[in-house]
Amino acid sequence: MSVEVLDAATIFNFVEDEEAFNVSICDHFANLDTDHDGLLSYAEMLKELQSLRVFETHFGIDVKPDPGELAHVYDSLFMQFDHDSNGTVDLEEFKGETKQMMLAMANGMGFLPVQMVLEEDSFLKKAVDRESIMTRVTTI
Repeated sequence: MSVEVLDAATIFNFVEDEEAFNVSICDHFANLDTDHDGLLSYAEMLKELQSLRVFETHFGIDVKPDPGELAHVYDSLFMQFDHDSNGTVDLEEFKGETKQMMLAMANGMGFLPVQMVLEEDSFLKKAVDRESIMTRVTTI
């Protein structure tokens, strides 16, 4: 984990950079696809869904949710990705829903910088890293 500063432009620019975004999506999808069948099952997506930390509250303190409620939330999140309701998520569904989630975060964040703790392999961290590289390239 690392502490980073980002704003909506960081995310928008990452999503709009089709090459960087697609490479990140494909790499992440491949890491989740443990049976290498080109599809993500619920079991393969579960770790990713859990990493969203939907029940985290203040400053990293986790709430102890009801197991039934937790299962319902993860089922609902999986259905958001499974656009054709066939029980699996293909690369295009994963890419489309991830893009929508990233854009929703950016829209909610605004253009004032925000300091966040990011996991090293997260899409937000990749967006910050991309911005850092682009800044260095333009200043050289």
